Order: sequence, then C-alpha cells, then structure tokens
Amino acid sequence: MDTITSIKSSEIKQKAPLRPIESLTDMCMACGTCSAGCPLTGIEGFDPRKIVRMVLMGMDKELIESKLPWLCTMCGKCEYACPMGINIVSIIRTARGMVKRENVPGMIHKGVELCLKTGNNIGLPKEDFIFIIEDVGEELAGESGFSDFKIPFDKNGANLLHTLHNKLVNTQNEDLKHWWKIFHIAKEDWTIPSQNWEGVNWGLFSGDDEAMKCFVGRIVENMEKLEIANLMYPE
Repeated sequence: MDTITSIKSSEIKQKAPLRPIESLTDMCMACGTCSAGCPLTGIEGFDPRKIVRMVLMGMDKELIESKLPWLCTMCGKCEYACPMGINIVSIIRTARGMVKRENVPGMIHKGVELCLKTGNNIGLPKEDFIFIIEDVGEELAGESGFSDFKIPFDKNGANLLHTLHNKLVNTQNEDLKHWWKIFHIAKEDWTIPSQNWEGVNWGLFSGDDEAMKCFVGRIVENMEKLEIANLMYPE
C-alpha cells in the first residue's frame, strides 16, 4: 500500500536535521540515552534510537510506512536526555507529515478537517458550544459561593483568553468548573472565544504544517481582535 505523499533519499534527514543548539542528526552516538528517557520504549517495538538510526540509514520509506511515528506522544523527554541535542521529535513529526492524510491513524486527520471547517476538532456548531458552556456555568452558579458566576464570552480587553481542550466540552465538561472556580475566587479577568475556541492543535500532532499554522493563526486573531494580553492553552 502506498502510504507516502512523497519520498526522496534521506528526505526526513534533510527536513529535520537541527535543534536550536545546532547539533546535526548525524551526531547520534547510538548511546541509548533517548531510549532510557522515553516512557514508551519497548512498547510495540518503539525506540527513539531506532527511529534516528533508520533515518540515518536512509530507511525513510520503512519508517513512514510503520506505526512507529504514531506511537510517540511527542513529550520531548528523548530530546531532553540526548547528550548530542538531536531533534528527535522533529524527526518523528516530519515522518508523520509525509504520510498520506487518509492513512493517518485514528481520528486525528478527521479532527483536523473538522477543525478547519468548524473551528474545533469535534465539529461542534457555535450555538451548541455556547449552550454547553452556559449550562455548565449555570451549574457552577448553583453552588455555594458562586451565585454571581457567569460565562464571559468574547469579552474585549480581558486579561486572559481561555482556549479549551475539546474533551472538556464533549465528555468531561464537569472539569471546566475547577478552572472557573479558581478564576472566580482570584477575580481573574478572563474570556472564552465563542468561535475557534479549540486549544488542541492536531495539525501540529499529525505533521500537517498548513493546518497547524491555521489553528495558531486563529488563536492569535482572537487575541488581537479582543485585545487580550495572555493566553491559557490546554496543552
């Protein structure tokens, strides 16, 4: 099965060779420190050192067609541990970006498409989002000490823009109350955007650079339009 959008010799190596400290991928000593720091090493054959060696050996096609890049959580512990400063996360993300979008596993690419279309990864219409958020807000207002609590949608000039993880809207909205209680007691000046509220960038996670830039741009646009000073990002 052809799962790759395009492939050239050592393309991943060319696209993702550097870290900010300018250490080349070729400087890998195969010491295994990255593997020792990775919480997933050994699970379904995953090993950061193996991925780096595959790239250095020109095995881009084999890597891209495997499930190895998608097992990574992109936590960055491998990079932190690497004594040579190799940008392992960038290597993995580059490999993900070279997979045809219809072959991206799970719901990731579908979520990207929904977010491009609707402003959130679950495709929730604006009116439904407002209804859910206000409903949770009313529940909080019913608790002792929070009777004057209200959801501040699209408040111009607030100090904090509160973007949301889609799961807090979809299945775990009770967890929103914890943040809101803190905001209320601390008298924080905050707001939630009624559109493009998604704070989870699946474009970044899936290696889709254009989608990633679009989602970041929407957050920036919300901050500029509402003149917000600070951002609360759920990831």
